[in-house]
This record gives sequence, structure tokens and C-alpha cells, in this order.
Amino acid sequence: MTEHIVVVGHGMVAHRFVSTLASRWATADLTVTVIGEESDPAYDRVGLSTYVGEWDRESLHLEDARHTADPRVTVRSGQLVTSIDREAREVELTSGERIAYDTLVLATGSRAFVPPVPGHDLPGCHVYRTLDDLDGIRAAADRAGAGSHGVVIGGGLLGLEAANAVSLLGLTPHVVERNDRLMPLQVDAGGGHVLASLIRDLGIEIHLSITGTEITETADGVSVRLTDDEGVTTVVDAAFVVFSAGVRPRDELARLSGLDTAERGGILTDLGCRTSDPNIYAIGECAAIDGTCYGLVGPGYTSAEVAASTILSGEGEFTGADLSTKLKLLGVDMASFGDAHGVTPGCLEVVVNDPVAGTYSKLVMSDDATTLLGGVFVGDSGPYSLLKPLVGRALPSDDPISLISRSTDAGSGVGVEALPDEAQICSCNAVTKGDVREAICGGACDVADLKSCTRAGTSCGSCIPLLKQVLEAEGVEQSTALCEHFEQSRSELFEIVTVTGIRTFSGLIERFGHGAGCDICKPTVASILASTSSDHVLDGEQAALQDTNDHFLANIQKNGTYSVVPRMPGGEVSAEQLIVIGEIARDHDLYVKVTGGQRIDMFGARVEELPVIWKRLVDAGMESGHAYGKSLRTVKSCVGTSWCRYGQQDSVGMAVTMENRYRGLRAPHKIKMAVSGCARECAEARGKDVGVIATETGWNLYVGGNGGATPRHAQLLVGDLTDEELIRYIDRTVMFYVRTAERLQRMAPWLESMDGGIDHLREVVCNDSLGLGAELEGRMEAHVAGYVDEWSAVLDDPDKLARFVSFVNAPESPDPTVEFEEQDGRKVPVLLGSPAMPARA
Repeated sequence: MTEHIVVVGHGMVAHRFVSTLASRWATADLTVTVIGEESDPAYDRVGLSTYVGEWDRESLHLEDARHTADPRVTVRSGQLVTSIDREAREVELTSGERIAYDTLVLATGSRAFVPPVPGHDLPGCHVYRTLDDLDGIRAAADRAGAGSHGVVIGGGLLGLEAANAVSLLGLTPHVVERNDRLMPLQVDAGGGHVLASLIRDLGIEIHLSITGTEITETADGVSVRLTDDEGVTTVVDAAFVVFSAGVRPRDELARLSGLDTAERGGILTDLGCRTSDPNIYAIGECAAIDGTCYGLVGPGYTSAEVAASTILSGEGEFTGADLSTKLKLLGVDMASFGDAHGVTPGCLEVVVNDPVAGTYSKLVMSDDATTLLGGVFVGDSGPYSLLKPLVGRALPSDDPISLISRSTDAGSGVGVEALPDEAQICSCNAVTKGDVREAICGGACDVADLKSCTRAGTSCGSCIPLLKQVLEAEGVEQSTALCEHFEQSRSELFEIVTVTGIRTFSGLIERFGHGAGCDICKPTVASILASTSSDHVLDGEQAALQDTNDHFLANIQKNGTYSVVPRMPGGEVSAEQLIVIGEIARDHDLYVKVTGGQRIDMFGARVEELPVIWKRLVDAGMESGHAYGKSLRTVKSCVGTSWCRYGQQDSVGMAVTMENRYRGLRAPHKIKMAVSGCARECAEARGKDVGVIATETGWNLYVGGNGGATPRHAQLLVGDLTDEELIRYIDRTVMFYVRTAERLQRMAPWLESMDGGIDHLREVVCNDSLGLGAELEGRMEAHVAGYVDEWSAVLDDPDKLARFVSFVNAPESPDPTVEFEEQDGRKVPVLLGSPAMPARA
């Protein structure tokens, strides 16, 4: 007979349980009903902070969140199970409906822990657990407005995630932690000190060793009174408080039904995830497996697979949990694994603490210094991936410091070849190196194949670099083809264009490719053609190759309108130019915002308005800021010696020089630069592709940093340069990047993928080891000499101007579907359908 499995709860672990049933027992005679309390189906709760800013719930939904691919599964969202009738084998919903089960799986997860501090139940207090919680926090932040403060109670993993969300909402976060360091469960005192320093540098206030907290209501929000272990009191006036001080297992349903629970909470199960009722199982954070609750998604996934195996084969067993942690909090790398706190009797610790670089690394070894027991990394977790699988095994080097004193995996002295087959490559899905090698022997030839057949890399994704290394170690050659139309890589096509002098896409694909091209190769070739000449991107055949933004020399926005960003080298702008910008924004009813790159962005321009706006800007001495192109965006700067009492060099002057030199240079991806006038780093130069920091004797040049989804700190290429040396080395670095990087590869991953990394780049740029120095400098000089503002060139060319209409058959008619509304005093687009695309022009 068909077995009916009812799953209570629909989070990440429940989703894994049902997906495991579908993948491993695709032919099993069963049906599954999943009952979720939240209105959303399973979503990525680990990535909850990514919801902030996008506010797109569906983007967080897990793949096939409603299990529509399996007809045996029914998902019922927004419904709560109130009781279990174990004798009748039924669950009852709030509606009174009763659903029968043969097997019941409890995946009720956890609830946010709210410490019983005075005022914890006031209206201004929130928890950080669900999408609905974030919507509530967002509403409170909107009411408070920018510049307000938000207090987060809890300095652990969840607390720092909540602080990140508060920061993204435009408020100043205050993190309150009762321990003497942040993330006390993951890092030791030394690592905690470095972590706190890095996070304070991001503008987040931290309050440690807080023994007393009291919250009172005010007219504008709440007042939070904090008392530390020395009796010092601090009062923070805030818009709201977010409790993110840990979780507690949701075991109330199990308690009501008489199931055994653990002494400290959680539904007690055996190693097969069976509760005291043989027909009921518990998985994830609500389960106390053999008496222990695990608050991480990795052990939760393991429990889901164990329960599925136990139910259908009787052979599942929970054999332990990987409690290692690797994450990026507020742009700061942090990782710990094994015996991170060094509690093993007689163990030895090797620590490298670099306060200048903002990094802390520690290895814990056995008393004879031969066996790796654990480690901690803060600020740079590069060696983590290759060292973690070696826990309990012999160290791969007689010099432990060499394993943690460099910034990259390649420099750590550990290769994937050193890992045994039983070492875990993917801890989220318990995939070993042996599993990966077996998949490769079975025909898997790239990362996508390995993801499909082993599930490695399908959760957090941090193991993907290791998957690539295993493929290489097994002798599997990775395809570098740009797309199905070109067998060559982007860098190879660059060399072909350079050597042959081909200046059209049709000519290139006729000789070196096949077919008609696609949306991958066309804009890539367009970028190469632009990088190797000063031709306008809308000249001749090139115009048809551009994507939407380059096609109209402006960024398309949600409702089909465009933004206009004039260049402001080094952030400088005259009063007259500011007046012109203001008049343009007023006359065309544009939304105006200062960008993070020290420029002014005007939103809401219709396509036919663009040339009119450009004309007024050009007449005021301004030009295209290339915010739409894969090219130099900005060179951010502080005020340097011009105004700042700490400034050591003229950072503004250097930033202006750099921006005027590299403006308009087309590249594999966007390029951002910055110049800081001293080590205080107000321009955040080490977060840029090219960063320059002043010293008493000159300039330090950093390369390979970036912000965005995967932030990287730039690495020091060379120090104490004169102005002339600095420009020469930037010329060489940027043109070597343009020449050798792959499609849409930022400078940080380009440098990480380079054989020899920063050391090799230093040899090429500073020592001219490849003999390319003069050629790279010559190409840059040709770019500088041939530069023409793209906006001005359009204004001077009637054929190009003719493109800028909403409708070719009615050039005077504006697009009637473009509408705006006002929200909280801000002009925002109204989305009535798909955005306007180039085909309409």
C-alpha cells in the first residue's frame, strides 16, 4: 500500500528531506504532504540578509520550492499544525482539518530566543528569523529614516547578520554582546579582537561584556540602557531593537503530544532520527539527536538524509556533525573548524596576527605538532578549504606557519592532492573527495556535472574552487571556449583581433567561429573591438553587438527609463556644474541620488530625452561617466593634503589624473579605482580593483580588490612609488588585465585564477618578465590619445542621434507606458510590464 508521509514545517531541512526522497527513492510507493506555517515555501534562511534591498521573496526560494517536479508531493503553505493524535495517526490544523499519516516527520525548526530583559516586549522590539520579520524591521527603518540607529542584541553569527541588514537599511547598527568578543562560539579571543576591529571600521558600533540591558519606549522609538561588567552605563536612542541572540528548538508540538524531549530542549531522537514514537521522526534544529541539538544547516541536511534513509530502508544513522563555519560577515572573511578553541589537552597553537592587514590565523595541533586539530581565520580565510579536511591527520608541512602566513590557497603550501579520498570536499552535502573522483571516473567533466551528480557546490558554493582543483588533479581538461560559436577563450580572441586587425564581428566569426553569434559572444567581441581601438561603440556593425545599456549609453531602469551619470573625476565638481545638474533634474523631473562612487545619478530619463540632457551637461564641461559600460567607472578619493590634517599626498590630484587617463577604457568587466591620502583609508582603496594609498614617501599600489557580492581586499603589488612609477605600473596592470582576463571576469578573480597570483603579476608589471612592458604602455598611450567622449560623439552625428527615440514610426511620441509614483517623498517607477528594450527603438 502507498505510504503517506506528513512533514510538519517547510524550511531548508524539510525541503532537503523531500528532495532526498525524490532523488534516491524516485520509484517508491509513497505520497508526501508538507505543511508549512509561513506563506512562503522553503527559502534560503541562511541568506536572509540578501532579501534586504531587493525585497524579492521568490529570489530566496529554494530550487523547486513547492516540489512541483514530483507529483507525489503536495505542499500546503500558510497553515499551522496545532496537535498530533498519535493513536489515530493524525495531525490537526488551525482550521480544524485533520490529516492522516503513516509516518510523521517533524521539521519545525527553531524560534528566535528573546532574553527576558526589561522592555523586551515593547512595540519597537523585533526578532530576526523570517522574511516577515525583515518586512517588519524594514517598515520600522522607513519610519525612522536615514541616520537613525538600530540596536541588535546578540553578537554571534545571527546577530552580525542582523547588523548587516540594519546597515543595508541605512541605519547605524549597534551590536550588543554579553561576552568579551564577537562570535564567541566560533572564534577565540585573538580572532574576536581582530573581527571587532574590522567590523568597527565598517561604521558599526560594538558593545561587549554587557551584563545589563533595559529597554524603554520613547516618542521616536526606544531607549536602550546598557551596563557592562565594570558598571559603565551607555544609553543608545534607537529606532528599534532586533533580538538575534540565538535560537531555541520548536518542540512545543512534540511536548503536547507526549514525545520525549531533551533536558535542554529539542525533540529527543536516536541516531536514526526516530523519536520515542516509532512512527514519528524529527530532523533539523528541532531535533535533539542522541540528546544534542545542532543549530547549523549542514547537520540539518544530514539529519534529513538520515531520516529519509531510515524511513525507507531502515539503515540511516547519524554519524556526527561538521560544526565548521566559513562565511563572510559584512564583507569580512571568517572561518573556524575542528578544535578552534584549543581545548584538547596538551595541544599547541600557532598564531599569525597581522593587525596592519587586519588578519588573524591560528592552527591548533597535537602536542607533538604532527596532527592538525583545528583552526581559526579572520579577515582572510583562504587556507580554510584545504586545511579543514585534514583535521585529525598529519600536517602537510613541517613548518605550520607557512600554512597560514599567506593570503591565498595556492600559497598555503597545501594542494588538493594532499587530501585523502575520505576528506570532505562539500560539508553541506557530505561529499568526499572520493565521491568527486568517482563522479569524474563516471563521466563528469566539469563543475556543472559534479554539482548534478554529487550535489557538491549546490548549497553555500564555497567548495566550488576545490571541485575545480580536483578536476584538474584528475587530468580533466576544462573547456575555455567563449560560447558555442567560438572555441577560443576571450583572451585568445583578444590576441586574434590584435594580430589580424579584424574590426568586425562578422569578419571574426567567419574566419575563427561559426554560426550567427549569441548574446554571450556579441557583446564580448564588441568589448574587445572597443578595447583595441578608439572607434565609437555605436559605429557601424558594432552598434548591433551592444547590450541594452551600451546601446543607449545609459543604464536602463525598472520601467524602461534611463539614468544619466556624468563623470566627476576624483569626485570634484564645480558650483556651476552642480547648478546645471539641478536644473536638468528639475526640468526633466528626474530622481537624483549621490552614488557610492562620488558622482550624481539622475534617474527617470526617457530615451528621447537622453541627447537633450547630454547636450546641457557637455555644454557645462561634463562628459559621460560610463556608468553603463564594462569600463572604468570611478576613481574615488578622500581630500588628501588639500584639506585633511592627516593627508600625506594629494589624493584628489592623483585621482583626477587617473580618472582622466583611464576613462572610457573598455575591459572584460567594470573597473573601480580609489586613492586614499593616508593609511586611514577614507577612500576605501583596498576594496577596489586598483587601489592607491599614500605614504610619507610616495604611493602604495594595491590590485585585485572589489566589493559587491564577493568582496575581496586588494593585495599590495608594490610600495613607495613616485607619481610617474605609479602611473606606469597601473598602465601595465590594467592593460595586462584587459589582454588576458576572461569574459565578465573582475580583476579580483582574474588575479586569483592567475598561476603564481600576485607574485607573477608583480614580475610581469614591475620586472617586465614577459617583455610586454613597452607594448602595454603603448596601448594605454594609444587609448589616451584616441579618447573621445561618447555622448559628444552622438551629439555630433545625426545617424547616431536617430537611435534615441521610443518609436521609430513616431519619433516625437514618448512611451505612454512609462509612469512614476511617489513613495515616502521619493520618485519611483511604476512597473506596468516588461522594460523597454532596444528592439523598440
